[in-house]
Amino acid sequence: MSVLGIIPARYASTRFPGKPLADIGGVSLIERVYRQAVQAPVLRDVVVATDDTRIFDHVRQFGGQVLMTRADHTSGTDRCAEVASHFQEYDYVVNIQGDEPFIAPEQIQAAVQPLLFQSDASIATLAKAIEHQEDIFNANVVKVVINKHGHAMYFSRSPIPYLRGLPPEAWPGQVTFYKHIGLYAFHRATLLEITQLPPGYYEQAEALEQLRWLAASYAIAVTITAQDSLGVDTPEDLVKALQFLKPT
Repeated sequence: MSVLGIIPARYASTRFPGKPLADIGGVSLIERVYRQAVQAPVLRDVVVATDDTRIFDHVRQFGGQVLMTRADHTSGTDRCAEVASHFQEYDYVVNIQGDEPFIAPEQIQAAVQPLLFQSDASIATLAKAIEHQEDIFNANVVKVVINKHGHAMYFSRSPIPYLRGLPPEAWPGQVTFYKHIGLYAFHRATLLEITQLPPGYYEQAEALEQLRWLAASYAIAVTITAQDSLGVDTPEDLVKALQFLKPT
């Protein structure tokens, strides 16, 4: 069973134009993601998928594999599907977010495992227990609830579950809230299928594409990880990434 890692990377980010080429301690964001991904033993190959020649040339310069894609994709998942359509020899595809410079190879391994050993899941992802109270109520921190089979029941920007009868300040410690980590593994055929689905009602309401897949009855296996992620969405996040590199 062969697994392909794809890192979608676009230049025209609304909040941080040119983000993949941003310098983090002398190494670009996209190169840091690539370096982490190629360390995951489960991945036979890793490819950057981009629609920008500047990113394409940069990846080639540091020795990475890269393919040009169409410029009209609305999501990284769509960009991954275009690349996956050219790699028919792979059984599985992992969408590795291009803004996660410190993604752990172990997290990539963990995300793929349910697909290799669970016949009832065709999509898999990660979640981590929320440790900071402010994250529970932060709309930029996506939450997930999980059923007894380890599958996602729902993803939301709102706190889920809602604790009726308790003031919000009393919620931490009552239940475990889980933060979704946006690393996805797919059966290759499933990836090609879901990108043909029309946008769903809940997806559009919350701006979360995984809700389209749930609404279409795809099972999404969720593996709990103890490792957190540090995404770079804004220039302010870049400062946090630089601080992360500093020795303690």
